[in-house]
Amino acid sequence: MKVTIQSPQHSVSLKLNNFIQKKLDKLELFYDRIIRAEVFLKVVNSSEKSNKISEILLHLPGEQLVIKKEASSFEAAIDLSVQSLERGLKKTKAKQRAHI
Repeated sequence: MKVTIQSPQHSVSLKLNNFIQKKLDKLELFYDRIIRAEVFLKVVNSSEKSNKISEILLHLPGEQLVIKKEASSFEAAIDLSVQSLERGLKKTKAKQRAHI
């Protein structure tokens, strides 16, 4: 799967890039028809600890899944996003099986 990472406010380290790629590659275990993923990383200027936002847009045949999560680190936000995407992909796969 092709993964595009955008972070307008800062540069993404190679370690974070590899972490994101590894996590998103695992999603293909739940649904093998993912076309591509777009990841947007943002830092919100606030006094709260959880000021890192990850937004993931998954392109599937005929639809898109969008998940936006906020946490204290980008890794934690990606983990939360991937967990939500797993549930969404399972639901999508179940809907497609019901139509067959």
